[in-house]
Amino acid sequence: MVLDLTASSADITRVICDIPSVSGDEARLADEIEQTMRAFPHLEVTRHGNTIVARTDLGRAQRVVIAGHIDTVPINGNVPTRDVEIDGVPHLWGRGTVDMKAGVAVQLKLAAELTEPAVDITWMWYDNEEVQESLNGLFLLASDRPDLFQADFAILGEPSVGRIEGGCNGTMRAVIRTRGVRAHSARSWVGENAIHGAAPILTRLAEYRAREIMVEGLGYREGLNAVSIRGGVAGNVIPDLCEVEVNYRFAPSKSVADAEAHIRAAFDGFEVEITDAAAGARPGLDAPIAQRFLAAVGGEAHAKYGWTDVARFSALGVPAVNYGPGDPHLAHHDEERVPLPQIEAVERGLRAWLTAS
Repeated sequence: MVLDLTASSADITRVICDIPSVSGDEARLADEIEQTMRAFPHLEVTRHGNTIVARTDLGRAQRVVIAGHIDTVPINGNVPTRDVEIDGVPHLWGRGTVDMKAGVAVQLKLAAELTEPAVDITWMWYDNEEVQESLNGLFLLASDRPDLFQADFAILGEPSVGRIEGGCNGTMRAVIRTRGVRAHSARSWVGENAIHGAAPILTRLAEYRAREIMVEGLGYREGLNAVSIRGGVAGNVIPDLCEVEVNYRFAPSKSVADAEAHIRAAFDGFEVEITDAAAGARPGLDAPIAQRFLAAVGGEAHAKYGWTDVARFSALGVPAVNYGPGDPHLAHHDEERVPLPQIEAVERGLRAWLTAS
């Protein structure tokens, strides 16, 4: 099968959602996208693993990258897709409809049809976004082919309810440890209970108040939360170790070093190990090309609270935004569904911007 890109974006969404592509199993969908893109003479196609890149080379003054991931989280009885109506609005229900195959479908259709865009375009469809960074197709492509990321602006088709979401928060995970002394629970006074010693950690987290920090006119809401707690040896042993894992979401005005300093200050007096960190991305909406994008799409820009791959572009000096159909609250949900009018609206917005002279 080769994808029929003369169909509507909604119909293309149906087709690609019904091709299972859980992280690590994207080869079939990548094959379909590669074969389809190679049929268009205005595109130069490159394959890197299961990541497909298609570029125009028209000598335009500016270039934009438009990217989307083709993998999904595991299916849970929500494929094949089906049409549903909610409050009189037609929706497409099923895994990947929100995160983010509706956005991918829009990109595929526009890549096929825009033979003479106002800017040169690099289209990227990549794998393994939903899993660890070492497997992320965009990460691997940037490592091997940084030349493909040279651009003046980038758009990631992550679900944003069809509105522009600038930049993204950074994220950091840390383990806060307490240590004690093992003993028989019948003689607890001989030991020291590490789980009891973790109580002040939980108190600090419960009393923590999230802040909203303005960055280039957008408000980014921060948060510090426990996401897991581990401890215990056996039902009759006083535990000598307790670990509380916390996740800190921080505004893009902070560096990773700033975030680490904040966590260490918040848990002063405890053993702290930083286990994972990714910087956020500033909105980058002050660039003239971004302003033209805002004008073409309409509406106001909003902050992106979650971390997305826009941060990869930002780290390379390319301002980037999130813009795609679907409500992120329904991403990964068993009732994942996208309004069909939203898919059409995102297509119109991108088409208007990419063809404006």
